[in-house]
Amino acid sequence: MNALKGIRILDLSRVLAGPYCTMMLADFGADVVKIEPPNGGDDSRSFGPFIGRESAYFMSLNRNKRSIVLDLKKEEDKGVFKELVKNADVVVENYRPGTMEKFGLGYETLKEVNPKIIYAACSGFGDSGPYRQKPAYDIIVQAMGGIMSITGAEGGEATRVGASIGDLAAGMFTAYGVMLALFHRERTQEGQKVDVAMLDCQVAMLENAVARYAISGSSPKPLGNRHPSITPFAAFTAADGQLIVGAGNERLWRKLCQIIGHDEWLDDPRFSDNGQRTANAAQLMALLNGVFVKKTVKEWLCLLEGAELPCAPINDIEKMMADPQIKAREMIVELEHPSAGVVKMPGIPVKLSKTPGKIAAAAPRLGEHTKDILAEVKEKAQEEAMLWPQASGH
Repeated sequence: MNALKGIRILDLSRVLAGPYCTMMLADFGADVVKIEPPNGGDDSRSFGPFIGRESAYFMSLNRNKRSIVLDLKKEEDKGVFKELVKNADVVVENYRPGTMEKFGLGYETLKEVNPKIIYAACSGFGDSGPYRQKPAYDIIVQAMGGIMSITGAEGGEATRVGASIGDLAAGMFTAYGVMLALFHRERTQEGQKVDVAMLDCQVAMLENAVARYAISGSSPKPLGNRHPSITPFAAFTAADGQLIVGAGNERLWRKLCQIIGHDEWLDDPRFSDNGQRTANAAQLMALLNGVFVKKTVKEWLCLLEGAELPCAPINDIEKMMADPQIKAREMIVELEHPSAGVVKMPGIPVKLSKTPGKIAAAAPRLGEHTKDILAEVKEKAQEEAMLWPQASGH
């Protein structure tokens, strides 16, 4: 059995943040009905790379879902949507605030249709505040949220995080909010609105950067691959490439000095504790690079792993996908798509022992399930019509 079996989600979202949220929920058994506009559907269906005519981008975010085409500017299709809401548990949308209200389908309207509905809105800046109506993309919130200012080479310019963490974090927090709301409803039978802002999520993930500024009064700057408050905890240059080494406590620092043959550093006042090592990071990094350059990455990994000292190669995507740990955890999966053929994509990172997730179906073609879903709506309406006479007789 899947953890979310029996939960129906109406997914009005598009591109990345919302679809990532609903994919996470679909992976654990929720029936996600992806409601797409006519004339192309979700914008990401036109994003490359492509396999034949199918977008690999779209397919990587919309597995385990069903697709229906509705034009919410038309009264007839609005009526169909409201019928779907009657028997749904969750509505997810990532329009700019106020858009659903313009359609006449905002939370206040939908909770009259179904008082138990959970309405999750994921937008750039949320449903309050002076930026409420500003448009946003991933790079916009990465820039405004501060994360770009602490990312990049030391002394270099602010840099966008390589993955679209502005969208992905918002998708994950929205899924988290939906689960909290479902848990609350289970206890109280009460629905509610979930309001998630991409910018808020960036701030929530700043780790210790806020604390460092609050204490020092200086905004943190990019440090490349070096940790701001733990040393040595960084990338080092070997004879044929780079590797990561993390000596996160005094025991590991002593072990590292022994492995590389520099026990004398243990008595050096510049490196006597983590605070001193961090204050003198530039000097220590230069010394360590002078040692690491004498062996290959593979040779160092063998020595360091043998001593159980945290370390890693810096994998590109090809090496990551070939890694035995990634394979063992089924984190790259293959899925058969009816027109694109075999598609590779990331697997499910949360492993549940009793109710595991499952990738059961490829991303739907535009409107693929429209007839089936409309038939379900009609069947439900007929069932309710048959029940009304009974209800009026009591």
